[in-house]
Amino acid sequence: MNAEHAVPTDLRAYYAQRAGEYERVYAKPERQDDLRAIEAWLPACFAQRDVLEVACGTGWWTPHGARDARSWLATDINDETLVLARHKPLPAGVRFARADAFDLHRIEGGPFDAAFAGFWWSHVRRTALPLWLQSLHARLVPGARIVFIDNRYVEGSSNPIARTDADGNTYQQRRLSDGSTYGVLKNFPTRDEAVAAIGTRARNAEWHAWTHYWALTYELA
Repeated sequence: MNAEHAVPTDLRAYYAQRAGEYERVYAKPERQDDLRAIEAWLPACFAQRDVLEVACGTGWWTPHGARDARSWLATDINDETLVLARHKPLPAGVRFARADAFDLHRIEGGPFDAAFAGFWWSHVRRTALPLWLQSLHARLVPGARIVFIDNRYVEGSSNPIARTDADGNTYQQRRLSDGSTYGVLKNFPTRDEAVAAIGTRARNAEWHAWTHYWALTYELA
């Protein structure tokens, strides 16, 4: 993929720097009901599946998604986040690999009949999303199940939108505990936008909405 279709350097640096404090976002009181509901809902999506997880970060969702899976390969570009992910209480069959989400063809393993990405869709530029989805689908067998989870924008809980670029991508200004600040790409698609983006190979698409989060599930023709 070309330079547009790559993990931005500032995004990679942001998550490496944020690794130790990332999971504070899951402590927000107003999000607890949603989180418990998603944690209970997610395992059945991958029961007896061989799953590729993209951009696993600190691995918050990995134990929940992998609970009933046959096998699970969790990948991320940053060693800092993978160290934390490996220390989670994990089901048998979970493996980790350092990998760039925009170079999925380089990941060893498979075949995979499922894929999961939590809070990654929002960090992909709108113009890059179709090609990225094609690269993900190329790693999966027909009939594979794909699940995306990401944030809905909720005033007062979400970081404010700092700017919008010419392509409609939105950005937040985020400050870490050390005082450093980063402009982070963070898109908030509507249901119709997300369903339209997944392409003609998608079957049985379902949109799930909680107060603070959304999920999109579908199967690959």
